[in-house]
Amino acid sequence: MGMLMRARTRKDMDDANVLAAQVKAGNVRAVSRAITLLEDQDPDGPAILRALEPVLHRSAVIGVTGYPGAGKSTVIDQLVTAYRRQGKTVGVLAIDISSPRTGGALLGDRIRMRTHALDMGVYIRSMATRGHRGGLARAAREAVTVLDVAGFEIILIETIGVGQGDVDILDVADTVLAVVAPGLGDHIQAMKAGLLEVTHIIVVNKADHAGAEATLRDLREWYPHVLGTVAMDGTGMSDVLTAITAHQQVASAPEKVSSNSDGEKSMMNREPPC
Repeated sequence: MGMLMRARTRKDMDDANVLAAQVKAGNVRAVSRAITLLEDQDPDGPAILRALEPVLHRSAVIGVTGYPGAGKSTVIDQLVTAYRRQGKTVGVLAIDISSPRTGGALLGDRIRMRTHALDMGVYIRSMATRGHRGGLARAAREAVTVLDVAGFEIILIETIGVGQGDVDILDVADTVLAVVAPGLGDHIQAMKAGLLEVTHIIVVNKADHAGAEATLRDLREWYPHVLGTVAMDGTGMSDVLTAITAHQQVASAPEKVSSNSDGEKSMMNREPPC
């Protein structure tokens, strides 16, 4: 019995190493298979991660959060288009609610991004929350590792976006965007106490709608990086891309310490609080 168990363990390790090697080579089927094993909490999952983690490429990970209906998927679709024009490969993790029948993702976000379905430089994966709270799927962090090792230069993560407590994205993404819509009114006060506290850039989408100017003005009183967009036609998306790049440069730069007039030390690279 012991010999059988040892033989099975060796085979499992060999299978995990083979799959990891295929992921490292950028094999899309292997990427999908690895993420599925991690989602299903398969016993091979930990072995796959151990084989992958030593070769991380450190992709740029961008989170997109916000309430449903604000246009998160459309913003992401535009970001994918912009990064592909730069020649960068893009992986997308679209976190969706779970199907009550199968437990899988409902695929709504993936359908909305179907314009990139035939682009070999884009990988889109819907992931179900499966009861996990915080706006992400249970295996989202591990899926980011798989996409990173597979060589995707940009990883975009769309959170489920159901409330101000969905802030787990901050633990996964380098840069976080919150997409909101005009006419928020009193909802802005609630967002200030939760969702907007974890974001680096606020995008007021549908900026051509009534109330957009008032929403932009209100948010800019509290937050330094607020941009208006009309993602359906791409208006304002170049500014969003520039803001993301600027934040990534600041976040990746070494901290510089200087003295102010009072002799106190200040962090030159520190972002203004959001």
